[in-house]
Amino acid sequence: MRNVLISGAAVRLGRAITKELHRDHRIVIHYRSSAEAAHTLATELNEIRPDSAVAMQSELDSADACTALARRAEEIWGGIDVLVNNASAFYPTPVEKTTEKDWDQLVGSNLKAPFFLSQALKQSLGRNNGCIVNMADIHAERPMPRHTLYCVAKAGLVMLTKSLALELAPQVRANAVAPGAILWPEQQATNEGKKAQIVQRIPLARTGGPEDIAKTVRFLVCDAPYINGQVIAVDGGRNLNI
Repeated sequence: MRNVLISGAAVRLGRAITKELHRDHRIVIHYRSSAEAAHTLATELNEIRPDSAVAMQSELDSADACTALARRAEEIWGGIDVLVNNASAFYPTPVEKTTEKDWDQLVGSNLKAPFFLSQALKQSLGRNNGCIVNMADIHAERPMPRHTLYCVAKAGLVMLTKSLALELAPQVRANAVAPGAILWPEQQATNEGKKAQIVQRIPLARTGGPEDIAKTVRFLVCDAPYINGQVIAVDGGRNLNI
């Protein structure tokens, strides 16, 4: 049975990915501030299969913090075979109001942490032909108004995915998933007008669900041994019509 570290694993898409991969993997559930959700999820999974999930906290705000999390995760079951970089800060940053703190938070969570986690786990991932799955975004290619830093960070994550796929091969594969309208950002959750505008631009005329992302991650982890360096958009075709 392989071991997986999922960052930002306690809630939203991370929770869905965790539950999907837990079907046949052991999971390290990383969380930053969602302690209750993370430990509740770990308890739930361990009731299904004992000694199959553990929750670990980290701010992931420095290379040292990423390395420390990686080492703790490796110690639990003797290594990590799959890394899913899901943790992500998301909020608007109008250019005239953006601060260095915003840069550090958005680029840090979406780009810096995935790099240093991948670096720290390189040897462990390579022992059993492991893989990395990064959570990108369709807006890595086409910018979202007033979200410059987030889009820049996700664009960097796409290039990081391709670079890791080249540099870590043949021992480790690296791919990314780019979600479209799956779970609404909290600031848009009650804005029905905004949601309707977005749905109008989706060729399939509906939003997706967390299970669509989780199943795509499973595919890349379990059923795609010859896919490397790719970004799969799971967006109902929205990237064709942004």
